[in-house]
Amino acid sequence: MSKMIFVNLPVSDLSASMAFYTALGFTNNPQFTDETAACMVWSESIYVMLLTHAKWASFTSRPLPAKGASEVMLAITCDSHASVDAMNQAAGKHGGTADVNPMQDMGFMYSRALADLDGHIWEAFWMDPAAVAGAA
Repeated sequence: MSKMIFVNLPVSDLSASMAFYTALGFTNNPQFTDETAACMVWSESIYVMLLTHAKWASFTSRPLPAKGASEVMLAITCDSHASVDAMNQAAGKHGGTADVNPMQDMGFMYSRALADLDGHIWEAFWMDPAAVAGAA
């Protein structure tokens, strides 16, 4: 089995969060979706599990972070500058927050951060394939 990541996120409104992540380009895997959780797919190896607060509490007794707090920033690759911009714009258009951190353009790498409906921070970024290969 290849390595995969499942990011688990507590959400206050499961259906609204599903719509938000769909607008960002994720697809839903109904096999792992019910009234308490939704599996949103970014790639063959990256999945986001959106969990109602009650479902989240069944996995941990630790409290949810306070509103406005940052616990992690999840970085996710995009195919181009334009796709980074499109994801950021979709976040703002669909109830999230665009540009929660300053945009970064280092030439070989370009990123913009956004927050989902519950304040989870994502950094959409593009990196020049030549830089990834070590040629830049």
